Amino acid sequence: MFGRKKDEAAADDAAVENPYESTDVDEAGKKGPTPKRSEQEALNRRPLVSSDKKARKEAERKRRIESQERLRLANETGDERYMMPRDRGPQKRFARDFVDSRWMLGEFLMIIIFLFLIVSFSFSSNLVIQANITLALWLVLLVTIMDAFIMTRMLKKRLIAKFGESERGVLWYAAMRGLQFRKMRLPKPQVKRGEGPRD
Repeated sequence: MFGRKKDEAAADDAAVENPYESTDVDEAGKKGPTPKRSEQEALNRRPLVSSDKKARKEAERKRRIESQERLRLANETGDERYMMPRDRGPQKRFARDFVDSRWMLGEFLMIIIFLFLIVSFSFSSNLVIQANITLALWLVLLVTIMDAFIMTRMLKKRLIAKFGESERGVLWYAAMRGLQFRKMRLPKPQVKRGEGPRD
């Protein structure tokens, strides 16, 4: 009885002293070495970030395409959740609608300048016509600036009446939008000319 306990204790001591010995027996009847705990944990570890550069680049490309698609749809539909930060906010939306509901001379400015250049090259030898063309171009620029100034003053009054104040940068935002051709404006116009801003 006491001999059995001593044998079991000796077997336990041998297992502690020889941690690399396995209790498993293979088909040939031989014991194989038990792997270290650190080695076993290393085998079970998986990297949180893929080490495959190609897979990472592909994932980044997909995220970029999805972000661009959301931005495109937002610019088309007026959904501010996915717009650029510069276009977000109720006052920016009101300013866009206010500009888009009007006829602005500034949106045709690039076309007018291009036509003036063509006429100027056509009559490059006639100094009198050249002087008149230059004067006419300056007049167009002056009228464009006056039109934008009047528009921003009217917009400021509307913003104060509706929101209690005019946020910084909104008037400049509206003026720059007024210089863009209507079909090229982003976000896309959500109102027709003459409709007025949405509530």
